[in-house]
Order: sequence, then C-alpha cells, then structure tokens
Amino acid sequence: MPGGQNRGGNGRTQMNGSLYGKLVDSKTDKPIEYASVQLVANRMDTVTKKRKEVVVAGMITKTNGEFLLENVPVFGQMKLRVTVVGFKPYEQAVSFDIKMGGQNGGNGDMSSMMGALDKDLGNIKIDVAEKELENVTVTSSNPGLRLGIDRKVFNVDKNIVSAGGTAVDVMKNVPIVSVDLDGNVTMRNNAPQIFVDGRPTTMTLDQIPADAIDNVEIITNPSAKFDASGGTSGILNIVLKKNKKVGYNGSIRSNIDSRGRLGLGGDINLRQQKVNFFLSGNYNQRKSISTGNTDRTTYGPPGILLNQDDKSTMKGSFGFFRGGVDFFIDNRNTLSLAGNTASGNMNPYSTSEMLSTFTTAPFGSSLAMRSSTSKNHFENAGTSLSYKHNFPKSGQEWTADFNYNGSRNKSSNMISTDSLDLNTKNIIKTSSQRQDGSGTNKNYTFQTDYTNPLSDKSKLELGARLTIRNVDNQNEFYFISGTNAIYNPLLSVKYNSSDKVYAAYTTFSNQLKNFGYQLGLRVESSNYEGHLPDKGQDFNIKFPVSLFPSVFLNNKLKHDQELQLNYTRKINRPNFFQLYPYTDYSDSLNISRGNPGLNPEFTNNLELSYQKTFKNKDNFLASIYYKNTTDLITRYQVRETVPDTILVNTYINADRSFVTGLELVSKNKVAKWWDLTTNLNLFTSKINTGIAGQPDQDQFVSWFAKVNNQFKLAKNLTLQISGEYQSKTILPPGGSGGGGGGGRGGFGGGGGMFGQSTSSQGYVRANYFVDAGIRYEFLKNKQASFSLNMNDIFRTRRSDIHSESLYFTQDVFRRRDPQILRLGFNWRFGKFDPNLFKRKNMKNQNDGGMDNMNMGGQRP
Repeated sequence: MPGGQNRGGNGRTQMNGSLYGKLVDSKTDKPIEYASVQLVANRMDTVTKKRKEVVVAGMITKTNGEFLLENVPVFGQMKLRVTVVGFKPYEQAVSFDIKMGGQNGGNGDMSSMMGALDKDLGNIKIDVAEKELENVTVTSSNPGLRLGIDRKVFNVDKNIVSAGGTAVDVMKNVPIVSVDLDGNVTMRNNAPQIFVDGRPTTMTLDQIPADAIDNVEIITNPSAKFDASGGTSGILNIVLKKNKKVGYNGSIRSNIDSRGRLGLGGDINLRQQKVNFFLSGNYNQRKSISTGNTDRTTYGPPGILLNQDDKSTMKGSFGFFRGGVDFFIDNRNTLSLAGNTASGNMNPYSTSEMLSTFTTAPFGSSLAMRSSTSKNHFENAGTSLSYKHNFPKSGQEWTADFNYNGSRNKSSNMISTDSLDLNTKNIIKTSSQRQDGSGTNKNYTFQTDYTNPLSDKSKLELGARLTIRNVDNQNEFYFISGTNAIYNPLLSVKYNSSDKVYAAYTTFSNQLKNFGYQLGLRVESSNYEGHLPDKGQDFNIKFPVSLFPSVFLNNKLKHDQELQLNYTRKINRPNFFQLYPYTDYSDSLNISRGNPGLNPEFTNNLELSYQKTFKNKDNFLASIYYKNTTDLITRYQVRETVPDTILVNTYINADRSFVTGLELVSKNKVAKWWDLTTNLNLFTSKINTGIAGQPDQDQFVSWFAKVNNQFKLAKNLTLQISGEYQSKTILPPGGSGGGGGGGRGGFGGGGGMFGQSTSSQGYVRANYFVDAGIRYEFLKNKQASFSLNMNDIFRTRRSDIHSESLYFTQDVFRRRDPQILRLGFNWRFGKFDPNLFKRKNMKNQNDGGMDNMNMGGQRP
C-alpha cells in the first residue's frame, strides 16, 4: 500500500490523501489570498458519546490563492469551509472517489486508486459580500426611521433638510421632538436628557455638526438600566458616525448658504486585522439674524407700558474634530479609545428701541436705545476609554468604560443705553456697563455593565455608575465711566460647584411564550456642593438614597401586533443654572437668579403602547402616557425693593404637576416612490403651585403634529418635504434640570435682549413651519451627491409667547433665520478589500497547517 497508509485506533487500515485547489473571486477571477480553508468531518466524541464536527485539516491560502491539505483521511464524508473577510462564507461537500475492487463497477486497478488519493478541487469561485458593501455605499439601504416600543431610531443620513447644519436642524425633523427658535429641545413638552454616544456631554446641540451624526435614539420611558434623571421627558441619544467595515472608507463634504457662510467636512475609517481607526472633522460658519417685539404692562408702583423692538445679528464659526481607535485584542476582547474636540467664536450684536409710558406718577414717556456687543469663545474636549469582554456563552458580556467631557467658555458683553429726547431723538445721556464671564465644566463618568443570558428566554443585567461634574464660573460686572471700567463687587460673583451621582442597577427579563416581562431596580444617591469664595458662603445639598423601580410587560399578539405596559420612577435634580445664586442684570426685563435651596423633583411614569407591523413593512405605534411629578421645579417671580424696585425671576418647588397624552407615530410606504412618516401628540398638563397668592396654571388641551415626506422623483433624485404644527401650548415649567438646551453656550443668539418669559403662568401661541430639500446622487454606487435645502420656506416659524404674573403682563414675538438656502456636496469613497494594510509578517506565513491558520475571525 502507499506510504500514506496508517492504522486507525481500531486496528483497521486507514488511507490518507491530499486535497488541493485555488480560491478566486467569482467576478474578477483574481486569486484570494489569506483566506481560511478548513476541512471538517463528523466524528463520534468518546466523552459525550455524541457526534460532533471536528477540523481535520486547515491552512491559509497563499498569495496566488492556492491551498493544499495533506494527510486527509480518504474514507468518509467531509465538508470544505472557506471564510475570508469581504466575501460570502463558502461550503461544499468533498470526498475521494476511491473505487475498490467489485464496487460500483470498478476494476480494482491499483494505479487508478493511487491517482484518486490526490484530488484537485479546481478553481473555487467565492462571491463578494455585495449586500454588506452596498449598505455602506448606498444610503437608501437604511430606513429613515425604525420604530420600536422601547425606542425609536432616526437615521440622519436620510434627512436631506439638515445636511450642512447642526444637531439643532436634525432635531427639527425627529418625530416626537420639538425645537424652539434658540435650539432648546422639548419632548412631550419637557426637556429631555441629551446624551452623546450613550453618555452625558457638556456640548450643546449647535456645537455638533449634523454631518457627524449617524442616528438619534428617542427613548421616552427608559428602564432602570438608564440614568434616572430626565424624569419628565426621557432621553435623546445622539450616536456619532463610526464605521467598522474592513478596508477603508470615508467622505468629503462642503456646503454654502444664502448668507455666504461656508461649511467643510470629511471623515475616514480604516479597518484591517485587529485595528479599526476613524477620524472626522468639520468646520462651519454661521450668521444668525433675529428680530422681535415686546409689549409689557408692569403694575405699579410705578405702572409702565413698554413697547420694545429688537434686532440681533450673530456671526461666528466653529470646528469639530473626532477620532479614535478600536483594538480587537482577540475574538473575545476589544479595547476602544475615542476623543473629540470643538472650538468656536460667536459675536452677536443686538439693538433695542424702548418706548416706556408711565401710567402712574411721575407719568410721561421716555425713549431709549440700547445696544449690546458681545464676544464669546467656547472650547470643548472629550475622551472615552472602553473595554468589552465576550464570554464563551453567546450573549454573555462585561463592559467597563471611562468618559470625560469638559468645556471652557469666555465672554465679554458691552451694553450701552442712550436716553433720547422724544421729539428730536437727540441723546440726552448715555450709560454703559460691561459684563465679563468665564467658566469651566468638567464631567467624569465611570461605568461597568454585565449581561448574562440565563437561558434563551431569560437574561440578567447588572451595572454600576459614578458621575462627577465640577463647575467653576465667574461673572464680573463693571460700570463704564469715560474710558474707565469701575468694578462692581456687589453685582459680581465667583461660584464653583461639585456634583456627584452614585448609581447601581439590576434588571431581569424573561419570555413565556408570547408574554415577556422585565423587572428592574436602580439605586441612586447624590451630593451637591457649592461655594461662593468671595462672599464666604457654602452650600451642601445631599440627596439621600432613592429607589427607582421599572416594570415592563410585553405581549406579542397575532398578525404582527405587540402590546406593552411599562412603569418607571424618575428624578430631576436642579441643574447648575437653577441653583446658581447669582443675580443676572444683563436684561432689565428679565433679571434672573438661581435658588440653591431647590429640592429634586420625582416623577412616576406610566405608558401603554401598541404597535402593528403590516405585511408591506408599514408601522403604526400608539402610546398613552401619564406623568405625575411632585416638588416640580418651576419658575417664580418675586418683587424686591432694595436698592430699587425690581422683579427677579427665580425657581421654586411647586406642589405637583400632571401630564396626560396620546402619541401616534406612523411610517408608511404610500407608493414605491413615496415614504411618509407622521407623528401626532395630543396632551394636557396641569401645575398646582401650592403657593399662597400664586394662581394655578390654566389647564387646556394642546396638540403637536409633524410630517416627513420622502419622494423618489427619479432613480437618483430624492425630494424631502417636512412640516410641523404646534397648537397653543402651556409654557414648559422650567424643570427637567438634565438637559434639552441647544443654544446656551453655542449659537444661541439673542441672549436676554428679547424678553423671554419666565413666569410659571403663560402659554405659547400656535406656530407652524415647512422645510424642504432635494438630493441628486451620481457616480458609481451613488458615491457623490448634491443637496439643496431651505428652512421655513413660507416664513411662518416664530416664537409668540404670552406670560403673566401678579406684577406684569407680557407678549413677546420673535422670528429667527427664515428661508435660509443651503447648497451642499458630498462624495463618499472606500474600498472594502481585506488585503489592504496587511501586516508585513503575514507575507511570511506559509501553508503550515493548524498552528498558523486564521480561524476566520469567528467568535466561539
């Protein structure tokens, strides 16, 4: 017998042979190098007495795509498996065509048998994983909105009207979310928590370019796994772009608007072997123009009728850069490091013409012209380090991460007021003041999470988290006399604070046929310390340990229907600006001050949701929600008479509030060329102040509607038209200390020059607007595109607020940046070639068998 013969364990003669062949690309016939080739046989396990698959031979293909598997058992059925990144997995049955004497008509010729021991499998054609690649290069592969009962995911790539803008422009098109003129976000009429990549941030929405965002997650009622803050609204999580496809890919983009402001950006991603690297950058210029009018009646003494016309122009620019690396240590361990930085300048100039008529002594009228020139600079930097370990059991994992986010702001505001003669308009006298501000904000987050699937139907999750926020703020006030600036220590303040939140959670979920449930409990405690070093005052506010249970019940019905009932308890701790005991005199109509004596507010949330998925993949989601909040943080106004009679807007804890609403979201493919997403929110809220002499807020029903249309006009041409209508709505109470702000510290524009309402009594009048955009895609795989969009095309978007208190009645009308046209260009590039950027030592590998073989990167 040939030398390949040996004896098996049962004494039976065993013959070995060789299999060889070549792997080629099915389209180009080019050889495929560094592919993993395995030969698998089905054997009896002597320990378990069960049959299992065993790898009997394997290697990595040479640079010419060839492979040779030697000492292969001749008898028995085997499978040849091929795995290589960028190509579809391949599998075929193989065997040696050995014909023994008398079998299958064979003649038992020894030479024929010898020849059959070396079998040529020929050129094996492997298909490229085209569908996977198209998901990267073709934006239409991802739906614009994915609906789920626990969260909704809005895909920014599909949103044409926000191209070249900021996260504020993105939020205008996200279902359920409402954005005011200054970029402040509300969800169900309350400010949500704003996260970036699942962690708190010091960045405002207008500091994040829209082109850097992958998607936005909307979580209306988070479970115990999530932060307990943001109780009255939920969480908006901004997920930034990051690709992990093998090879390289990226994009270059630019835009210009009708005010001559430019935008530039680009990103690149490299992935090969154990390393994934990504880098992105954006630069944007902005010019924002606001106009407004305020009518105010102040009840004396003295009684004053005020009519004020305002105009503000803000010019500025900012840059945003982000980069990071993922290191795949092995199949079960991954280490990731990422960082981002943003920096910008904003220089608003505002003017106000104020006509005051005294209705009580001393009677008469006065005319004044006020101007405000500001210079503002901000810097933001953040970094994250994370580690992930996958256990052999599928779904079992442990993660640990550290996040840092810090910001630095510096501003100077010169305010001059000219008193004018009513008849001649000549200047009678001029008074000037300057307000300089600076501050830092540093956030640290330490978090660890563990997930263990107890079975294929149940899962246990555990986690712990520590959040530290340090704020250092300084405001200096000067009176200007000629060329001298006289420091006023009474109006100036230095303030620093430290806020720590300790948290731990556990959740257990289980599925019983069509019924599933999740039970969770979160424990949180916090400590807030504030210091006024110049005034020798300290504040130490300890919020004791609080429990936050969550219950989610889910039942899958027939015909792709689903029903869910959930309950959570949440908290809103007062934020820095609500606690900050500094009196801000920069706007004479809205003198404001924080209240360090505020308590946190607690909210009980109850939500019932129903979802239906139709055969054509249309979705319909309906939710009924109820919120009951105690110790509601709300605005409050007090009159002070020292040194002069002034009205100061501050914050207090009201008794409680109630919110009830019905929310409908529908995603429909009306035709092959028309995708439609609609959202309707019907709600009512009531605030009981519980304060003697302070009337309760009037209760009425409000509704909010948003429509987003995508029209496929041609193969490469898409039109988007989106619109929003907001009915008369109660003023948000001013709580929700966790977030929602978009304009503060960024491109807010306008500042306090426009008489923002700050009373707990009032409402926002109805408002609506329509945005539109069109995109033309060209080149192979639609790699390049031009987009043209316009916001508020009918010039109807405005802010029209009525507010009143025991001391005044006020109406404020504002308009900002209507009908801005923006033209953009985007070019995507990439090559998903698994042979790019190979390490040099790979070239030295040969076909040396199991010790050197690449197992295809598959997790055990």
